[in-house]
Amino acid sequence: MTAKTKTALLAGASGVTGAALLQLLLQHPDYHRVIVLVRKKLDLSHEKLEQRIVDYDNPEQLRIPCDEVFCCLGSTMAKAGSKEQFFKVDHDYVLTLARESKSAGARAMFVVSAVGADERSLFFYNRVKGEMERDLAALDFERLCIFRPGLLLGKREERRRGEAFAKAVYGIINPILPAAWKGIHPEQVAKAMIQAANQEISGKLHIVANREMV
Repeated sequence: MTAKTKTALLAGASGVTGAALLQLLLQHPDYHRVIVLVRKKLDLSHEKLEQRIVDYDNPEQLRIPCDEVFCCLGSTMAKAGSKEQFFKVDHDYVLTLARESKSAGARAMFVVSAVGADERSLFFYNRVKGEMERDLAALDFERLCIFRPGLLLGKREERRRGEAFAKAVYGIINPILPAAWKGIHPEQVAKAMIQAANQEISGKLHIVANREMV
């Protein structure tokens, strides 16, 4: 793929990591077109940007030709309201996006997971992330990069119960935590995703740990 010829498809652009990633994609010279999947249009315009209003429960709407797909979809138990709805967003929607974009020609996928992701975990959140990673790998993209950040630092538009306290604690102890568990800024995750997408790496599956991004 030569410079200025790639089309990127981005899901989750309204979240903190997705918003940071969108800015980097728009600024990057190797992408001439950036398509974002949204439920309502973002207050943003750019010559490279195309916004598509989609319903993730209608898979055909996700079958959009692109070279690379970036996924920053994710919820919380509090926001989802139930385990079933959380699984639907953090597993099913991610897998549906992957299948449909691959069928439309995407060769590579870059997806945000979480530190501790493990399909055998006793913790529901970590188990769902691990199952999502397992099922994505089974789709056999030419290249799949999975990013496992720790607690995301910085401000969100929505208030998440307990997260403000966790961030306050992290602000105190973060300097002495091992790199694998340090809090991380969304911009750091987004930068790692862009770097991975635009460098030559052998092999199909790559797991990018938190310590590699902080």
